[in-house]
Formats: sequence, C-alpha cells, structure tokens
Amino acid sequence: MFSGIVEEAATVVAVEKDKGNVDLTLKCSFTSELKIDQSISHNGVCLTVVKKEGDNYTVTAIGETLEKSNLGLLQPGDKVNLERSMPMNGRLDGHIVQGHVDQTARCTEVKEADGSWYFTFQYDINKEMASQGYMTVEKGSVCVNGVSLTVVNSRDNKFSVAIIPYTYEYTNFHQIKEGTVINLEFDILGKYISRIMHFRQQ
Repeated sequence: MFSGIVEEAATVVAVEKDKGNVDLTLKCSFTSELKIDQSISHNGVCLTVVKKEGDNYTVTAIGETLEKSNLGLLQPGDKVNLERSMPMNGRLDGHIVQGHVDQTARCTEVKEADGSWYFTFQYDINKEMASQGYMTVEKGSVCVNGVSLTVVNSRDNKFSVAIIPYTYEYTNFHQIKEGTVINLEFDILGKYISRIMHFRQQ
C-alpha cells in the first residue's frame, strides 16, 4: 500500500523489451536501500525490484501493466515518480493508494496561476465502471502518476488538480504538458462505497 507522497523522481536509464514484457532500469538516490522482491510505486504502478547494480535497479512491467499505464511510453532520460511502500506505523499523509492503475488519461491544459499550476486531464468514461466508483468527485482524492492530489472542477470525463511549486519541481509534473499521457488511480474508498450501494439497490 502507498500514500501517494512521492519520494523522488528517478531517471530511466534503459528500456529493454523481453517478449511481451518490458524491463525498466532506473537510477535513484536510495537504490542501495532497496532489496530484491521489494515493491515500489512507479508513476503509481506497483512493480517489483528484480535486479540491482550500483546506483541502478531494474523492474519488469508485464503486458497487462503496459496496456493500462503509461510505462510502455517511457524512454531513457524520462523521469518516473517513486514511492516505497508505506510502513504500517507510518503517517498517511496522502490517501490510500494501491499502486493498481485503473487507466490512463491525457493532459488537455496546463495553466500557470501566479506561482502554482492547474493541470487538466481527460479520460475515457465507462458508465458502468463510473457507477462502481471509477470517477472523480469534487474535493475528493485521485492519484496521478503516483501523486496523491485533490480534485478540482470535476466533470464526467475530466478533472483538474492544483500543483504547488514543490510538487512541480520534485515530481515529474514539470515534464507534463498538453498531450502527455498519465496514469490514473481512482479512490479505492469511493469504489467500495459505490459497489456496496450497487448491491443494496438490487
């Protein structure tokens, strides 16, 4: 489980295809602290460390992950938001994030607002899935590329988030522009509540 509080924006060093999978090698400041089989959130996707060498480590993304996320679009030099799993005695500074990306969305606007930024994202809407909580709500939580954020201007298939300078600088938000594909995980609490309400109405 994660909280959506990014520790570091790591740099992609290499991308290697292996049949239907992709091996991603990244460089980050805490590689020496990682262990093989450890779970780390990469742009909101929970992946397992399979190899370490010096300051670099490697994870593998399978076909299902590549279809539902933006990891298949990564190239060497790209920045990836990292978060190690949350310790059970830690503070939940963001919100409950599973690391199970629901779908991708596309940035439609980046607007600077006197020192902060508003990013607007649009995603394909599925009415059946929306009825099960796969949607945003005003002032609710959403996870964008592994970052826990508060929704503003929620619409049927789009929403905006406000980004402070710290988040802009220390995550890969500074690389997001109009047309950029991002990973989206909707709030798990909203999914459970929607599912319970669905069965109560039957």
